[in-house]
Amino acid sequence: MSNPLHPEPTSMIRRQRKIEGSSAILLPFHANGDVDWVGFTAHVRRTVAAGLAPAVNMDTGYGNLIDDSIRRRALQITQAETGGKWFVAGAFVLDKPGDAFDLGAYARQMEMIQQHGGTPVIFQSYGLTSQTDDKIVEAYAAIGRHAPRFVGFELGQMFAPFGKIYSLDVYRGLMDVKQCIGAKHSSLRRDLEWERLTLRDQTRPDFRVYTGNDLAIDMVMYGSDYLLGLSTFAPEAFALRDKAWEKGEVSFYEINDLLQYLGFLAFRPPVPAYKHSAAMFLKLRGWLECDDTHPLSAKRPDSDREILADIAKRIAALS
Repeated sequence: MSNPLHPEPTSMIRRQRKIEGSSAILLPFHANGDVDWVGFTAHVRRTVAAGLAPAVNMDTGYGNLIDDSIRRRALQITQAETGGKWFVAGAFVLDKPGDAFDLGAYARQMEMIQQHGGTPVIFQSYGLTSQTDDKIVEAYAAIGRHAPRFVGFELGQMFAPFGKIYSLDVYRGLMDVKQCIGAKHSSLRRDLEWERLTLRDQTRPDFRVYTGNDLAIDMVMYGSDYLLGLSTFAPEAFALRDKAWEKGEVSFYEINDLLQYLGFLAFRPPVPAYKHSAAMFLKLRGWLECDDTHPLSAKRPDSDREILADIAKRIAALS
């Protein structure tokens, strides 16, 4: 007898569905180590123009490596560029192994985001993920008392050491928190995401499963929406792909294949180096003056530029 949480994937495909796309904005840097706020502003504007929701201060924005002054300025710029439209922002709490869950620190981060019109995305922390399953659910319920709506976030440890992919019982508990409107899933595994989609359909159909699987961006075919780092490379191409799916056009597959080719290159190990790939790609497209990254971020070899340039040329030909 089949397990209802492991359905045949073809039975889950949802054709001609409107996809909700959020794009994690790369935080660009100058060669001297200063943030390139001009480049950041232009990329937020470009993302909004494409029809995607900006996601700032996420992993792509070095959310775990920047301070509150940078976070706040990113929020100010995004609020101005979105003009009241929906955007999300990472609520990150810096702690260390063995620390207790710090609700107060999360509340302060969420307040800063909400003051600027954003919806918080709750980054995991050692204090949050080291708890028992019941305590983790209680922590999200407590978080919900500080925000009318927020987005959860499961993060695999290939992205960050404090990350944790929850059990389905915890995920079910997360969906029971009414203020939690959805959750980003970044295990890079299809089967776990299919399980969450099935549970969502059975339990809370309005709950958004945001795929964070940059190695399987076609998860949108099965009912996932997305909050991706890969889309920061080419927000207009993602928007074109999404419209093709909604209209039932075969061009969806051609565009998706090209973007996935880019994803396999950019998100190979070490996975955090994708941010350098993004900076190189955006510079090759003429969208950034410099492809330097945060000094603590992993780097890619110069030889990647030739491949990235070829992909950039192919993406430009789509429009």
